[in-house]
This record gives sequence, C-alpha cells and structure tokens, in this order.
Amino acid sequence: MGRYILAHDLGTSGNKAVLYRDDGTLAAGVTVSYETRYPGPGRAEQDPEDWWRAVCASTGQLLEQARVTPGEVACVSFSGQMMGCVLVDRKGTALRPAIIWADTRAAKQERQMTDALGQKTVYQITGHRISASYSAAKLLWVKQEEPEVYAGAYQMLNAKDYIIRRLTGRFVTDYSDASGTNLFDIRKKEWSKEILSALEIPESLLPKAQPSADTAGSITREAARECGLMEGTPVVTGGGDGSCACVGAGVVAEGNTYCVLGSSSWISMARKEPVFDEEMRTFNWVHLDPQLYTPCGTMQAAGVSLGWYRDVLCKEEQRLAAEAGESVYGRMDEAACKAAPGAGGVLFLPYLLGERSPRWNHAARGAFLGLDISTSKGDLSRAVMEGVGYNLKVILDLLEGQQPVESLTLIGGGARGRLWRKILADIWQKPIEVPVYPEEATGLGAAVCGGVGVGLFADYAAARRQNPTAEVIKPDRECAKTYASLYRIFNQAYHALEPVYGELASYRMERRAE
Repeated sequence: MGRYILAHDLGTSGNKAVLYRDDGTLAAGVTVSYETRYPGPGRAEQDPEDWWRAVCASTGQLLEQARVTPGEVACVSFSGQMMGCVLVDRKGTALRPAIIWADTRAAKQERQMTDALGQKTVYQITGHRISASYSAAKLLWVKQEEPEVYAGAYQMLNAKDYIIRRLTGRFVTDYSDASGTNLFDIRKKEWSKEILSALEIPESLLPKAQPSADTAGSITREAARECGLMEGTPVVTGGGDGSCACVGAGVVAEGNTYCVLGSSSWISMARKEPVFDEEMRTFNWVHLDPQLYTPCGTMQAAGVSLGWYRDVLCKEEQRLAAEAGESVYGRMDEAACKAAPGAGGVLFLPYLLGERSPRWNHAARGAFLGLDISTSKGDLSRAVMEGVGYNLKVILDLLEGQQPVESLTLIGGGARGRLWRKILADIWQKPIEVPVYPEEATGLGAAVCGGVGVGLFADYAAARRQNPTAEVIKPDRECAKTYASLYRIFNQAYHALEPVYGELASYRMERRAE
C-alpha cells in the first residue's frame, strides 16, 4: 500500500487538494479555482465539469510538487460543499448546472414543504429546519420549473459524490452529506420515507448513503487516464465540509468543541446524540464517525464583516499597507489594540447578510451603535471583532446548555489574527486552542477519513495526533465583567431593532418594485 493520502476539498471558490504522509505530516497542497455563476436574484450555480477539471489539474500539480508517483497514493478521499443539488443521468452526466448551497431561489418550495410536513416534523427527523438553502427545496424547484430535466434525472448528488462517480462509476454519498439535504433521517441514518412520500420524491433518485470511511469504489481505467492516478486506487467516500472540518479540528470525542472563523463562522461540538432545540435555533450534522453527531450554530458574516469594514472604512490603511508591503489587517489590529476592551461602548451588530442560527432572520442588518464624538477608528475596528464574538457567544451559550464546554479549538483564516482570537477568548471566557494547521483542517479531516477507510489509522483519534494544539489563549478574567455587560446589551439591541429590520426589508422590496 502507498504511504500518501490524497484529499480533495471541493469548496465554493475552488478545489484544494492536499497530500498527507501516513505519519500525518503535510507533504503538499494545491488549489485550483473555478467560477460561480449568479444567473438571477438568489441564484448561485457551478458547472460540475469545472469540479472535475479542477480535481484532475490539482492532482497532477500536487504529485509533481511533492515528487510522488501515482503508485505511492494509498487512497483518495473527499470533503465537499454541502446542501447542493446536482442532477445526473445514468451515465453520471450532469443535466444542468449544479445549484449550490448559497442558492435560495426555492423560497416557494420551502413554503410548500412547510405546509406539507411542518417545520417541527422535519426538524425532528433531519435535525434541520426546512430551508430553501437545503437540497430538498432545490430538487422540488427543478421538478416544478424544469420538469424535462427532472424527468431525465437518475440521481441527485452533491459535489464530492459527483466526483466519486467520475472516479469510480458508483453513485454513493455519506451520512454527513446526506444530513444536509432535508431528506435524511439522522437517527435511523437512512432516507426519510415520510418526507419523500409527502414530497412525492422517489427514493431511487437518491444515492446509497454509507459511513464516511467506507470505500466508495476504486479508480477506473478511464478516470485514471484523465486524472493521472493509478487504476484500482481506493476511493474513500469522505464527507461534507463541515463534518470534515470538525474532524480536522480534532473534535472526535463527545464534548470536544470547535469554532470555524472564516467568511462565515460556526461553533459545533461532538455528541453521541443530536441536540433538538425546542425553538429549533440550532441544527445537527452527522459526524464522519457514524456514532457521533455535530450540533451546530452558524452565523453568516464573521470574516465578511471584517472584510466589509476593511473595504469601506479602511481605505487609508489599505494604501499604507500596500506601500509598506504589509498586511492591512496588521494595521487594523494595531488601531484596535489602542482601544480598551468594550470599544468605548461601541457595539457592532454583524448582520450584513441577514442571520442564520440562532436568530434565523433574513431581514436582520448590520449596525454600529453607541457612536459619539470621541469614538476612534480603533474603537470601530475593535467593535467589529467584538461584535462577531458576541454573536458567536449566543451559539456557544445554546450548545453549552446541552454539554459543558471546557475549551474551544479555533480553525479557519481568522485564527491567524492574534488580537481577534484573544478577544474571542475574553468574551467567551474559555481557553482557545489553536492547532498546528488551523487553515488545513477541512482537508486534514478528509485525509484522516481516508486513512481510517484503508486501515492506515485505527480511528478518528488520529486527527488529534496529526493536528495537535500549537498555542492556547487563556481568557483575561479582568475582562469578564465588561464583556458580560456588553453581551447583555448586544442581545438587547438585536431584539429592540427587530421591528426596524422588518420595516427596512419592506422598504427595500418597495424600492425594487419601482
């Protein structure tokens, strides 16, 4: 058996291929981008053929960069963007562009599902609220709006499942990706007959669902010629990107908790049972380990908020940073460090894209509150980072109501920010652990899954050895009172503005209708 694991992370902006040695060290990484098309309001599509081209190109570049031969690859595994809808024929050919997770065109179908089944029924079966973001509503949209496409469809797949079909000829998915469709019974780990019957969707339209570490098949001769790997190389099913990130963060035992700080952000933990919140504020995925679940809460605009602030209000910092060959974020941090915890009483509500869990308010919008004549740029910079921290604490408090949280592992691009992660530790009053590979966790999770699948690793605990903690940020107890007071006001401000959000949403709709 070869001594390298090849993992592909099919994300929204591109495919990131990584090669890990069997001792857990990273040998090489390559990213090949592809396009997202926005053919109308609320619509987001990608060409599945672009995914395949990216997988083939990144595989070749990766092997060349690492000077690894195809015969040295022990297996291929996957992480993939979730909640999509790729309809293919019997040959695995896509019948239309993929409708990806970010697409919300199926609002009408979301309402139909709610009328037919009820939110609570679907939540108790799938672990998720009914939403146009999930695969089920998108599939219904195709059924109603493109009946000729639906009639010719043999299977509905997600991104990684499509590539597995190209590599192996087999139609399969895993439990974690299936749990993002609004069609999967997460406790029985099978497609829900009740939901499928109510929606008049045949179960035959859905691929076989199996554990993430199960082998999906092996690379065919034709696929080997195209992608540059060896015919017969095992392909391990892998999982959805959220569940892969969970494993890559080392969250592989009950009670382990992590936060992804990226463009969006979420907090999740490993549990032996799903968490069903009475108000449906949080949701659940199936873990790569089929004996575990990952209850989760997600905010829409974490890194997006800081990026917006950079682009709109930090033009001078961008200019000076470019001239000096420095990162603009370093200059923003420098200003924020001059502001005391609490940002001079300025609050930032980070609802630039509406909000998901636990607010579930598409109409919510961002705001700075508490500005006065003495407010400095540093106060604003710090307030943005603190606002994200307060909003994530809402999720953390809900999850901690089910399971005590001793510490959190922080991954994602935001984990690079020393000030931001210190602010998070102080607001949450929890130690934050930053692993060796904070930005490689998703691909690492897929690689560990591959290693478990072919017997290179005994179990998912290998992830903790392969991505150990590099640094621990301890909370400053002196900040606790300040942040507790402002956290209370933050929540009070959100609820006070809820009627305003609705009025502004009506105003925007009226303006668009003119």
